[in-house]
Amino acid sequence: MRAIPAIILRVMVSCSLMGAGSLAALPARGAEIDLRKAVVVTPGDLTKPERKAVQLLVDEVQKRTLVRWEVAHSWPGESIPVIAVGPGASLEALAGAVAPTLAGGARPNGERPAPEGFRIAIRKGGRQASAVFVIGNDARGVLFGVGRLLRALHMTRARLTVDDDLNVVSAPRYALRGHQLGYRPKTNSYDGWTLAIWEQYIRDLAVFGTNAVELIPPRSDDDADSPHFPLPPMEMMVGMSRLLDDYGLDVWIWYPAMDRDYSDPKTVAFALKEWGEVFKKLPRIDAVFVPGGDPGHTEPKHLMALLARQAENLHRYHPRAQMWVSPQGFNREWLEEFYEILRKDQPAWLKGLVYGPQVRVSLPQLRAAVPKQYPIRRYPDITHSRQCQYPVPDWDVAYALTEARECINPRPMGEANIFRAFQNEAIGFLTYSEGCNDDVNKIVWSGLGWDPEAKIHDILREYSRYFIGERYTDSFAQGLLALERNWQGPLLGNDGVYTTLKQFRDLEKTASPQDTLNWRFQQALYRAYYDAYLRSRLIQETHLEDMAMSKLRLAKQAGSFKALEQAEAILERSDTEKVSADWRARVFELAEALFQSIRMQLSVERYQAIDVGRGANLDTIDVPLNNRVWLRDQFERIRRLDQEGQRLKEIDALVHWDDPGPGGYYDDLGNPARQPHLVRGPGFAKDPAFRQSVLVGFAYAPGWRLSWCNHAESLYDAPLRMRYARLDPAAEFKIRVVYAGDSFRTRIRLVANDAIEVHPLLSKARPVHPVEFDIPRAATSMGKLELSWYTEPGRGGNGRGCQVAEVWLIKK
Repeated sequence: MRAIPAIILRVMVSCSLMGAGSLAALPARGAEIDLRKAVVVTPGDLTKPERKAVQLLVDEVQKRTLVRWEVAHSWPGESIPVIAVGPGASLEALAGAVAPTLAGGARPNGERPAPEGFRIAIRKGGRQASAVFVIGNDARGVLFGVGRLLRALHMTRARLTVDDDLNVVSAPRYALRGHQLGYRPKTNSYDGWTLAIWEQYIRDLAVFGTNAVELIPPRSDDDADSPHFPLPPMEMMVGMSRLLDDYGLDVWIWYPAMDRDYSDPKTVAFALKEWGEVFKKLPRIDAVFVPGGDPGHTEPKHLMALLARQAENLHRYHPRAQMWVSPQGFNREWLEEFYEILRKDQPAWLKGLVYGPQVRVSLPQLRAAVPKQYPIRRYPDITHSRQCQYPVPDWDVAYALTEARECINPRPMGEANIFRAFQNEAIGFLTYSEGCNDDVNKIVWSGLGWDPEAKIHDILREYSRYFIGERYTDSFAQGLLALERNWQGPLLGNDGVYTTLKQFRDLEKTASPQDTLNWRFQQALYRAYYDAYLRSRLIQETHLEDMAMSKLRLAKQAGSFKALEQAEAILERSDTEKVSADWRARVFELAEALFQSIRMQLSVERYQAIDVGRGANLDTIDVPLNNRVWLRDQFERIRRLDQEGQRLKEIDALVHWDDPGPGGYYDDLGNPARQPHLVRGPGFAKDPAFRQSVLVGFAYAPGWRLSWCNHAESLYDAPLRMRYARLDPAAEFKIRVVYAGDSFRTRIRLVANDAIEVHPLLSKARPVHPVEFDIPRAATSMGKLELSWYTEPGRGGNGRGCQVAEVWLIKK
């Protein structure tokens, strides 16, 4: 270190010890320092995680540039650029004669170093060669400093430089920033990953600030085996725990309590033995999280008694490991029981609570209800797009039926909204993930967990620069934002979908062979082609249905049988006249590429995905986007009628399906463009979990009308409301309603004006069809009407069931 003036080191180290959240402003880009011949210099006494950080730096640079830096423990000759990496506490070993100065300036004003923080600074070359300093406040600070440097480097086969004005002082805002990585059959890709793939992915996440990973034990709510497993589940879990320990990252376990009766001592004894075997085998466990439900269904008093025993069990092998629990799935009665246990007993073995999907109260409500001594960790679902904790708002039904629940889903702006809506209520997060389809979302959460004020565009630019390549910094980042915009508004009118595809096809045309093998590049292409193909098909099938309906409108002139024949022939063209076949073929090619590159299982038949609903949307790419299946069934029913007058009447009903008659009103509650009387609430921007808002939900059964495949729904005890004004006060009305959705075991009740029951709790009609009820005259006598739907109060689980697809208010 003889070439480093004491004043430079003193400033570098003191700045590296600054508090959390500080980040030096970056000036305009200046000159660059060539690092192709640089040497990495580190203290000789690095810990294993610090050595792994240095190895990560050297390896990742080599992958992108073919340059492999030498690692040394002493300063090289004056003409060789240096990357100096190490914790601030170890700098004395390299500083030589300036060590006393370092010791005196290490903690200015008595401040303690911010955990996981780092400083990156440049000493520009003059008489000596240039040097880049990565100074960690601790071992993790070294790792995250290395990650930040990697994100700043300009790396190509011909270039390895850094801006000479790079100057970063940073530490994370939130202490916990992690993701669940479950090696289990249910995921869309993870069950095919080897330890080498896991290590690379752990590195990728760490580069963006991730400090924890949540594992899943061999027995969960999954099949015991997968055709993709390269290792038995327990062996893989041990290997992943060891990998995380090597990098100094926290190891969490998501451990569901799934056995039927934990009030039975035999069941408890079995669980203690089973869990203890897992605890014993893992080299590192920092925390265990037990969900109250999803899966599992144990009354709180029995669950908490079990976890008290399991905490003792855990501490036999990992004395400092923590036990966390969530009230997921609890109904109102159980939730109150859970609160009472926390308030009265205040169990010391419990470290904190987890807020995840299927908690019946909001995060602020949970925080207000439990003792302050228990911190709350978030468990946000970033992997699903519908029927989930944070659904895509007002998603087009065409997407919901084809790309479905677990598709490739970059939602950078949406995820930022979700993160920021509740960020001050929790200490951090470990996200819920079931595959690499949510990769962009993971990076967004990690980036915001480090710095909640970070600009999403900057996170995406770093994502694109680091994972795709230097020349894609802006173009790929913009493409990711465009993919999110593809999902906004009605697909039929979204011309931007084709623009998005053109942007990615332009990138594809000029991509190198290495680029096209990159699974993140392949994922974006897959989505862009899939979206565009879907829109092309939607335009065609919508047009064909319109043509078919025009034939039905002429049934009186042509005759019922002729009109049905002509309409059916037109609808059949949806199956025989394929559009954009080249785009569809490219989707299939990219699905194969993704299976080869990252083991994505986008088809049950081709790639042995566990289920169509688990990301296998190659199998649903041709799901009908018009009503032809339902119409064919109706045509067959009408043909069986004996009288021509009856047939014509039924055809007329099809043509005028959504006509409420004179003085009436119709709402297609699953279509945001056709729900004028629905009370929506604050919406996704302010209420991303839709606790006070009505959301668009989805369900599907073969033969349903499209208008039954999406619906309006409210969650838990929140009502679903519609309001009508300027009604004829002298008229009588009835309501025709379609109760569809995915929760037919949940009964539903309808009340007018919060006082008059239209119908009591009843089961939804199966098979689905419209049902009618009279509206009491007193409800409309003032010329206004408010309708409110409710389900059984106090429910737990996912809270769904108050789901209404279509409503006609008909004047008698």
